[in-house]
Amino acid sequence: MAKKIRVLVAKPGLDGHDRGAKVVANALKDAGMEIIYTGLHQTPEMIAESAVQEDVDVVGLSILSGAHMTMFPRIIELLQEKEAGHIMVFGGGIIPAEDVEKLLKMGVARIFGPGTDTHDIIDFIKEKFADE
Repeated sequence: MAKKIRVLVAKPGLDGHDRGAKVVANALKDAGMEIIYTGLHQTPEMIAESAVQEDVDVVGLSILSGAHMTMFPRIIELLQEKEAGHIMVFGGGIIPAEDVEKLLKMGVARIFGPGTDTHDIIDFIKEKFADE
């Protein structure tokens, strides 16, 4: 039996809307992945620590507040400091097109915008872990 992909779904910062994160978390769970949902108002430190403690393969960040250029790089930096840079980070939410390329260069694996079919997210994650 193949190891289940473990995904931490997190809402960094002061963003108070988590419907999209919950939809994605449920879709990933229905696709056979193990999901840890951190809830609202998580700091980058809390997210990175949870990712390490839960021994996840993937961190999915959902952000609508506009703080993505601060939060995403800080989470990646903290994961690297914790020797967990192997954990794949993807994001979703309201992120301007001009910031997407910058985030990808910083180490975010992929950004999924509003209206993304959850099957696209599932397929992306499964493709990344197909050889494991």
